[in-house]
Amino acid sequence: QVQLVERGGGLVQAGGSLRLSCTLSRTTFTNYAMGWFRQAPGQEREFVAAINRSGSDKNYADSVKGRFTISRDNAENTAYLQMNSLKPEDTAVYYCAARFTTTRNSFALISRYDFWGQGTQVTVSS
Repeated sequence: QVQLVERGGGLVQAGGSLRLSCTLSRTTFTNYAMGWFRQAPGQEREFVAAINRSGSDKNYADSVKGRFTISRDNAENTAYLQMNSLKPEDTAVYYCAARFTTTRNSFALISRYDFWGQGTQVTVSS
């Protein structure tokens, strides 16, 4: 069974930084495009960032462009989300997701993903 384990959430002051990690196990990491999504209380889950299999294609939500960076280390089977200049409105549970693909694409749609992590809480205080 494919497993995604997220780490790195926590409480940070506005303007601060956090780095989330997501490790994919029990499968071949390079067969998967990866994505990060978030869900705030009472809101729908929304797209944050995505990266293709090789790391050459990245896609960001407008709300995080210039502040967040998605990356991956294929040798470590891990994807990352570096979050800088955090704002209170970034507070949410952050989820990583994996999509099996043979393409070079990254994916922004929730429905495209096959596997999900358990989520990690990010809280940004003002």
